[in-house]
Amino acid sequence: MPRIISVARLYTGFLDLLYPRRCPVCSRIVLPRGRLICPGCMEKLAWVRRPVCKCCGKEVVSDTVEYCYDCTKHDRSFRFGMALINYNEIAGRSMARIKYHGCREYLDFYAEAMLRRFAPAISRLSPDCIIPIPVHPSRLKKRGFNQAEELAARIARKTGIPLENGFLKRIKKTLPQKSLDPAARLKNLEQAFDCARLPPGIHTVLLIDDIYTTGSTMEACARALKSAGAEKVAFAVICIGSGR
Repeated sequence: MPRIISVARLYTGFLDLLYPRRCPVCSRIVLPRGRLICPGCMEKLAWVRRPVCKCCGKEVVSDTVEYCYDCTKHDRSFRFGMALINYNEIAGRSMARIKYHGCREYLDFYAEAMLRRFAPAISRLSPDCIIPIPVHPSRLKKRGFNQAEELAARIARKTGIPLENGFLKRIKKTLPQKSLDPAARLKNLEQAFDCARLPPGIHTVLLIDDIYTTGSTMEACARALKSAGAEKVAFAVICIGSGR
């Protein structure tokens, strides 16, 4: 029997010819076509490797160390975290192209890679919904999209877990976190997030973001969700920084 090619596959192939996919690492056209990243560029990413912090998922020096420096110094409202790659210059350039240059197609690769690695943990968590870390309306207007929401939408589609982006809101415009120390980050985020009362049936939440550094943003969001009725909060991110 002749092979039947789906309309979706033909459409995807047509789009690939018109708008060739670019690599999230080197930004060149991906070859061979049909891949999401250049084969050689896979090796350039600093993949998170075990052992990791039992709380945030950041790499630790040995199996005898249970928690990273940040998680030993600060209370955590989230159950655990999962991170795909360590934040470095290469990761930073890729995240910047997504945020500031609109390269949202890179998120296709990152979402797929996250699911390959995190699917068992997500299944065990059994979240009732996925919630992206929100941005302030003024920043959303300027940028045109929220990269965390775009990433969360891809993960939600592939897992079938409902995406909920109407509960958690960023109500306070804050200073850029990267210029602040951990204590100042927490202070900066006080009252920055608000969450509507969660409806019955939503007890476990998976938060999604692009970058985790000291955990201040994730902690503020987890607190808001728990105040709104969530029982368990976990998170998954693309990049994780060294903290402190």
